[in-house]
Amino acid sequence: MASARAPSRRKQALAALKASDRKLARLIDATEPIDPGAWRSSRPVGDAFSVLVFSIIGQQISGFAARAIAGRLQEHFGGRMPTPAELLTLDTDAMKTVGLSRMKIEYLRSLAEHIISGELDIEHLHELSDDQVREQITASKGLGRWTADMFLLINLERPDILPIGDLGIRSAVQRLHRLDHLPSPSEVEAIGEKWRPNRSLASFYLWAWNRQMTAVRPKGARD
Repeated sequence: MASARAPSRRKQALAALKASDRKLARLIDATEPIDPGAWRSSRPVGDAFSVLVFSIIGQQISGFAARAIAGRLQEHFGGRMPTPAELLTLDTDAMKTVGLSRMKIEYLRSLAEHIISGELDIEHLHELSDDQVREQITASKGLGRWTADMFLLINLERPDILPIGDLGIRSAVQRLHRLDHLPSPSEVEAIGEKWRPNRSLASFYLWAWNRQMTAVRPKGARD
């Protein structure tokens, strides 16, 4: 029954988004229909700690490199991600061996320590409000608003999340509004206010449309 209701809710959310913003309505009509469930399944998922560990590992490197480092870390624990306590048993040299920088080692240890201390209540994040989840995640060193927003959107499947700091979202908003500059996160937030309470679905369409527009640009074209 729940799965039958999902398409209906998505249809209602799409109708509300299109009614709220003519420009977004044209974008939606120009984009292949989005299935958030299928989109989420293509992203790194797992237990909350593993997702946040992967998020730290992946900072400022390619997805390929991040997966390689994560794989080497898992090899230390029989092919799985360590628990927070297990992660803290690895010394600095062992962590550097898998390809982690000094800064990322510090971030991973901060994450593990926040979970062990209870400051980050990893098992009950789903019970908290969006802002409470952001507050807990960003209290850990190296985890910012973008990570918290992506966790809310992908792992907790919250319906009204707009990752205002995401480059793909910002680029799509720039294209959508024909801006002569890449909008700041605060500008994206202001523009997206009219999309409440369906900003997650709007985000999926913005990403898809931005990829679509990038793919059809002539080689060497510049914005």
